[in-house]
This record gives sequence, structure tokens and C-alpha cells, in this order.
Amino acid sequence: MILNTGSRTDIPAYYSDWFYNRIKAGYVLSRNPYDPSRITRYLLNPEVIDVIVFCTKNPRPMLDRISLLADYDTFWFVTITPYGEDIEPYVPPKDQVIDSFRRLAELIGSGRMSWRYDPVLITDRYSIAYHIEQFGRMAEALSGYTDQCVVSFIDLYEKTKRNFQGIQSVAATEQETLISSFSQIAKENGLQIHLCCENVRLVRDNVDAGGCLSKAVLERALDCKLDVPRKKAARDECSCLLGADIGAYNTCGHGCLYCYANYDRETVARNRKMHNSSSPLLIGEVSEQDVIKQAEQKSWKDGQLDMFDLV
Repeated sequence: MILNTGSRTDIPAYYSDWFYNRIKAGYVLSRNPYDPSRITRYLLNPEVIDVIVFCTKNPRPMLDRISLLADYDTFWFVTITPYGEDIEPYVPPKDQVIDSFRRLAELIGSGRMSWRYDPVLITDRYSIAYHIEQFGRMAEALSGYTDQCVVSFIDLYEKTKRNFQGIQSVAATEQETLISSFSQIAKENGLQIHLCCENVRLVRDNVDAGGCLSKAVLERALDCKLDVPRKKAARDECSCLLGADIGAYNTCGHGCLYCYANYDRETVARNRKMHNSSSPLLIGEVSEQDVIKQAEQKSWKDGQLDMFDLV
């Protein structure tokens, strides 16, 4: 199975102590965001977890203890965008994140790393020309430390429209211009671009629309075949394997205006006060009203055990 950590929050940036404590404990609890009384228990054992997937804007807090994950395969998405504090107020300086990306790649291998340049948005300050310049600078800095880049354009979720007043979608012609330039830059730096839920008209030589966390992407990273059970995708156009996430919405401290996972800063601040790095839950504690169910866990690699052989 795949254990996801990054669809709801940024665990490496803000909750690395908690995560490593869960690795030592051998299990983790995840509260259902749509039915909070239901909790899923995941066994943390490399025999049934084929890969742990991280998605972060700051992997640095994880690096000094990365040896604690030596028994696990991991795959890392690191988001590095060209925006300043006006849009990403609490994201570390981009050169620092690039340095952390490179250090992490040296520790786990460039094939387990993916650079996310998303979401792409256009304003007077962040123009098409600016994006092309910055994408080129970052691609050159990351060349040799990854061979892939995920690109997507901003989606106007209700939360995004409320928190990012006046933002507009990126027009089709602007998308074409950017992807054409990105494609050439990526090719020069040994990068394959994976589009994230974008129109197939943007596909070209080294730009595909097969998904950023697809079965093919993970098989290539893990150098093995995966027998993935069929499951309805989160979105019809998305082929990514996004289930089994142990994060929690409204808990990321980066404060990005475009974020789909945070309602507002006040909610995030309130939730973060309930974090206990020793709790099996990311936020809060287990109550008497909660119903805990053990997840059905099974390796998707050939010849591996399932969870019930291990407990």
C-alpha cells in the first residue's frame, strides 16, 4: 500500500517530531475529515507499506533523522515556486528550500524526488516572463537532483477565492505559452514534466498528462511492478494514488493564499494548539466517542505479506 502524508497538510515542515514518534511507535491514527468520529489505524511496517509519499514546501526538519526511515521506500514532492511573502507568507526562502531538496536527493536518490512548480498563477508582479525566468533558474539549480517536475495552474476553489481576492484563472493561451517555454527548459535540464489535472492539449514531447503520483511514476521510482487495486479517483481526470492520507486539513502553517486545504488562519492556529507530538493523532486526542478501525493493509508488490500476518 501507499501511505500518503501531504494531501491535507505539510507534515515534514511542521510535524516532523510527531511523524518520527509514530514511526518509532509502529502505528498512526488518522481522523476522517468528513466523519470526525471515525478513525483509521495504520500499521507502520515496511512489509505492508510499499512507499511513504511526502509533499512539502520545507523538507529540512526531516533531514537530520532521515535514517529512521531507512527501512522504508519514500517518494518526495517538494514544492518550490517563485512567489514571495505576499502569496506564501511563511514559506522559507526559496534558495534554502532548493538546498534542502539537493541534500535530500543526495541522501535518498534523485529518482525518489519530484519538484512541484505549482500552482502557476498570473498577476502583474508574477507575469509570464517572470515565470519563465524563474522556472529556468530553478530547473538549472535542481538539474541532476531530480528528473521530473509537476506543473499545474491555479484552481479557483471557494477557499482560494475567499482568501485570495481578485485572483483569476490562467487563460488557455497563457498556459500554452508557459508550457511551451517550460518544456524547452525542462528538456535542457533533463526533466520530464507531469501535468497535474490539466488539459491534454498541453501534452508534448517531454510533457505528459499521466499524473504526478500515478502507478507508472511510482513503479519507476521503486524499480518494481505494483498490483494496485482499482479505486475511484478523487477527480475523473486524476490517475494519482491519493488514498490513505494521515494528515489533517486546516493545520498547515505556510499560509499560502491559494491553499485548498486551509479554511483560514484562525482555524489553523486553533488546530495547531491542539497538536501533541506524542499523540497517535496529528491533532487532538482519541475520545470515548471515537470508533477506531484497523485499515486493511497489503503490499502491492509481489510476494509480500499482508497486515494480518504482522499483528
